[in-house]
Amino acid sequence: MSEPAIELMDVSRRFGPKVAVDGVSLRIESGQVYGLIGPNGAGKTTTFSMMCGYLRPTRGQVRVMGVTPSAEGALKGKLGVLPQDAVLPGGWKVGPLLMYWARLSGLEAPEREARESLEKVGLLEAWSVETSALSHGMGKRVALAQALMGRPPLVLLDEPTAGMDPRIAHQVRQVILDMRGQRTVVVSSHNLQELEQLCDAAAILDRGRLVQAGSIADLTSQGAEFRVQVARGAILLPELEALPGVTAARLEGEHLLHVRFDGLAHKPEEVISRVVGHLLQSGVLILGVSRGQRLEERVLQLT
Repeated sequence: MSEPAIELMDVSRRFGPKVAVDGVSLRIESGQVYGLIGPNGAGKTTTFSMMCGYLRPTRGQVRVMGVTPSAEGALKGKLGVLPQDAVLPGGWKVGPLLMYWARLSGLEAPEREARESLEKVGLLEAWSVETSALSHGMGKRVALAQALMGRPPLVLLDEPTAGMDPRIAHQVRQVILDMRGQRTVVVSSHNLQELEQLCDAAAILDRGRLVQAGSIADLTSQGAEFRVQVARGAILLPELEALPGVTAARLEGEHLLHVRFDGLAHKPEEVISRVVGHLLQSGVLILGVSRGQRLEERVLQLT
């Protein structure tokens, strides 16, 4: 098995008497877009900070691309980071600031790196703008551009689209998707719909502990269930619940049917076909079928 991009082994972090992270073990494979999920106080930012090398664990071991991230210079040129509350220094214009950071990172052609990274986040026009004149969303994009310079093999992004308008957030999501398979990207976010769209896998944290980790498909399909989007027609729930394998059926609103089934005794494709066939015979028109839960529902169940 190849070495993971990031591995946490029984990692804990205390701040005095408070345990922020409690015995977390986690493996993130190279090339994945990986999500860190959890409510406020779950330990996401502390875990993120230990991955970056900003914090040392109180107990356990963190390995990032085969090295201890807190060791001086261990990840120089290999890691791009967007902290949650990145603050740009005053007294700089955007372009020169990015060029300065590029030189600190030892990158060749600092101006080219700075311009290319600004273009990726849709902010090339801000090259000569004072950092103090940037809006919150623009400042966040400049900080993201810094994280992308030099095309580092590992990029850690804490709330990358928070405070951005929908068009720019979409552009940033596309930047992340374009890195899939080419670089390893860890995204910490409260936007679960966004993470479901972006991530190959994720870890759900709650009160400092790892509740569950796995692929997005695994996390959202833990229960044997599926949904049917209905265009129109009368649905008789007792008839559906009488079908072999179906354990429960309910309507969410007028047009979304939620069906649970016995996944041990019945194959999913057989139950889904049985239910859909019954609906069609009953004159119900169907727009689509989706397997599993939404990520948001799974997180709410576990935290």
